[in-house]
Amino acid sequence: MMHLNSLLGVNVVLALARLGYAQTIVVNGQIISANESTVTPAFVTVDPSSSNATAELFIGETHQFTDAVLANLTDLGLTNIILFAFADPSTAANGSIIGPCKTFPNEFVVFPGDITNRVFDLLLGGSLIQTKPFASPCYSDYGNEDAAKCADITSHWMDDSFIHTNDPTSINAILFEGTSCVPHTVNPYALNCTIGAYPKMSVNVTTVSQVQLAINIARNLNLRLVIKNTGHDYSAKSTGAGALSLWTHNMKDIMYYEDYEEGSYKGPAFKMGAGVQVFEAYEAAHEHNVIIIGAEGKTVGLTGGYILGGGHSPLSSLYGLAADQVLSMELVTADGRFVTASETSNPDLFWALRGGGGSTFGVVTSMVIKAFPEIPVTTMSFALSSGEEITPDQFWEAVRAYFQDFPKYTDAGNYAHFNLNATSGNYVWDMAPWFAPNMSQSELEALADPFFKTVAGIGLDLKPVYQEYTNFYDAWDRSFPLELWGSNLARYGSRLFPRENWEDPTKLEATFDAIRYVVDGGGVVSAYNIAAAPKSGYPDSAVNPAWRNTVLHAIDIAAWTQDMYTEIITIWSNVLTSDWGSVWRAASPGSGAYLSESDYIEPDFQQSFWGDKYDRLYQLKKKVDPWDVFYAQNAVGSENWQMSDYIFGNLPSQNSRLCLKGTDPSKQHKIRPAR
Repeated sequence: MMHLNSLLGVNVVLALARLGYAQTIVVNGQIISANESTVTPAFVTVDPSSSNATAELFIGETHQFTDAVLANLTDLGLTNIILFAFADPSTAANGSIIGPCKTFPNEFVVFPGDITNRVFDLLLGGSLIQTKPFASPCYSDYGNEDAAKCADITSHWMDDSFIHTNDPTSINAILFEGTSCVPHTVNPYALNCTIGAYPKMSVNVTTVSQVQLAINIARNLNLRLVIKNTGHDYSAKSTGAGALSLWTHNMKDIMYYEDYEEGSYKGPAFKMGAGVQVFEAYEAAHEHNVIIIGAEGKTVGLTGGYILGGGHSPLSSLYGLAADQVLSMELVTADGRFVTASETSNPDLFWALRGGGGSTFGVVTSMVIKAFPEIPVTTMSFALSSGEEITPDQFWEAVRAYFQDFPKYTDAGNYAHFNLNATSGNYVWDMAPWFAPNMSQSELEALADPFFKTVAGIGLDLKPVYQEYTNFYDAWDRSFPLELWGSNLARYGSRLFPRENWEDPTKLEATFDAIRYVVDGGGVVSAYNIAAAPKSGYPDSAVNPAWRNTVLHAIDIAAWTQDMYTEIITIWSNVLTSDWGSVWRAASPGSGAYLSESDYIEPDFQQSFWGDKYDRLYQLKKKVDPWDVFYAQNAVGSENWQMSDYIFGNLPSQNSRLCLKGTDPSKQHKIRPAR
């Protein structure tokens, strides 16, 4: 449970409520102002070789907040320095003296008090950012209205994820944020811009010390803490009303090791900072004539929530998930301490971090990941739609012909991303693309030949377009467009369908019917023919066991329009979970879903995302974070918490209070200064 821990007993809290209104230190018995000239950023520089991993620490990782630094600042009498003290798990209390909810701004004298903010920013070295929502230039509320900036933001809102990932607080899942500040093209009814569920402030993280300071004040003041790398997550894990945010986007260091050794591994590897995005990681690998296992999406943060959640890739059928490639991680845990996680250092934590989800066990600052020799790639694309010349029966016979050989394609190391819908009135199938790593065009043609012969027998010619590439980077760059961003007009769900469904004709038919059911019901299916159980094996980790059996990761999308009544939108939203989701779960009992691309209210998410590994994850969560510093929607341990408000009646709104489940928010204390 969350609390102030023993560092801030009731008497200390009352003392804080009577503090003065200026930040000071005491030097030679004299009280002087604490400012940039008298207080330097709170860190010492440690030896880069002090990591328990083979790779040396990055420069930002050598800047650490320590007990000695804390003691020095305490001896100087720095105002409110007690708020940044480290935790002692052995004295973790059972509840918060503030109350059952995460502290909201202005609820407690020192948050976000001017003095605390000023001291915090001094200790950070000037990296504290007060939130102005990304679309605020379109409104007058924040004093930064700018027609030209608004026009630029508006024109690129949905088709340029770079502009959002480069912002401290902008996120993809704006529906759950509350759509509180968006261009008028996104919400034509908006009259103003409010902070909504965006965090109150963010730390532009470039050093370990900054992460430590933020975690310590969040834990000691019972603040909601969120972590934003890029903000891609479907479930708005990177935002929360009244929160303090850690923006890890600018931790961009990359180091290549041609002959790296860690544990049982010997070979090429990269160490990458937490802010490295997929396009940057792939560029670095290409420069060294190697490949790494990363996402399809260009602006996804590779070493953030993507890998922590498992991370599927166009190369997964060959090499497994991105989480399978991790050799070590550096991170700050909930007690404020900087640690290494690897096979030999904190192995339980290392097990959990690979697949156990982001915003749960700590804040990762870097990872060391395996690299592999460069390989050629062949891609193939085609499109098919029903209409005057193609009947619905022909359309679905063609899809069925492709569908039936999914295990054969993944066994050959292939990956495919395809879309199915009937939103235009006709059925549409878009193969975008079929991706064949380490295959020539002739080899892919031979693999797909039975499928195309069957399609020809139906009376159709798909006219596939092939393209050969000498390397992975060019194939990836030209095959996958920049991902779309920031719509409040859809919800997503997903399911991992197991190989066993292709080994039983009855189960295969039920699986195919389940996919078609969504399309016929007005939904969109965006799916991946993918496997994650490479012949070379995979490590024991917290990765969802359902991934090791899947040959189809399917996403279903329920969409609506801006002019629909809320009652109609609510029906569509509910259809996703209770109708389509129910059908998919019935067709794949005992399987699961990919937590990073899943239903926001996934039923029985513990089993769905982690299967029989959840109990171990939950026990470790309580051990390493007894204060519940880290929370995210559908994360390990999140079942103990609840948001106070809901969207459409059943979707937890991040623009509301986060409280312990079953408690009364009115019991939250408000501790204000005496005047």
